[in-house]
Amino acid sequence: MSAITHSSVQSVARTRRRRGKSVVGPTFRTIAIVFVVLLFIAPLAWMLLAAFKTNLDIVTPSRTFDFTPTLGNFETVFGAQNFLPFILNSLIVGFGSTVVALILGVPAAYGIARYTIRNATAFVLLARVIPGVSLLIPWYFLFSQVQLVGTYTVLILTHIFVTMPLVVAIMTGFFEGLPNELEEAAQIDGCGKVEAFIRVVLPLSLPGLATSAILSFIFSWNNFLFALVLSNQSTRTLPVAISNFTSYASVDWGGLMAAAVIITIPVMLVALFAQKYVISGLTAGATKG
Repeated sequence: MSAITHSSVQSVARTRRRRGKSVVGPTFRTIAIVFVVLLFIAPLAWMLLAAFKTNLDIVTPSRTFDFTPTLGNFETVFGAQNFLPFILNSLIVGFGSTVVALILGVPAAYGIARYTIRNATAFVLLARVIPGVSLLIPWYFLFSQVQLVGTYTVLILTHIFVTMPLVVAIMTGFFEGLPNELEEAAQIDGCGKVEAFIRVVLPLSLPGLATSAILSFIFSWNNFLFALVLSNQSTRTLPVAISNFTSYASVDWGGLMAAAVIITIPVMLVALFAQKYVISGLTAGATKG
């Protein structure tokens, strides 16, 4: 009798521990998810609300949600500040650096994957570790010698420093996941190596190419440092132009937030509609042994 009772007590204790774990686990996950969502959403929500407020409403805590929306800040952005040329500059530099990074980075990634060049990807990614500010002075000196400072060319060339390591890292994983037999079969059918690469490998790597292009464009679109030093008034990009709303004596918070919304929305839309490609591209090769 005592043995049965002792066993029952142990069974009840194990059940309670399992129930405790089953409650603690989902609760912890819920708290973590809410924390992460608030961490990312709260600043964006505040920025979006502030873009439709007057400066007085923005600095008045009691009017956080109780205010009359206005489009005056956006009228300032596109009227007095004339942001359209800056948007065009960001598009030119973003697309230009993305295209060049793909043209140079994709063949490099293919060579690394197919010829098993050890640690090459890690070496390329070191470029992302080097602080950009440490390269600005040499770059400024060298490009000023050939009179390129202030041109689209210098911005595209420097943004490749940001975008190409991403392309190489992502595409190397994709190419490593493609079996060599596909290219060998194409070569048996009469294709040369280059033709097999173009007609067989590249079409199968479209998700990786899409991921590389999307992330490269976003990184270039958001880059502030290089454009701050190497652009001029006619080639200034959006992240630099946003400083037009700040001065020594005052800050136009409404205009600043409206400009920030204009900078943020395009990349958010791109990331939202292309998220499945981004996720598949970033996880390619992750399960390889």
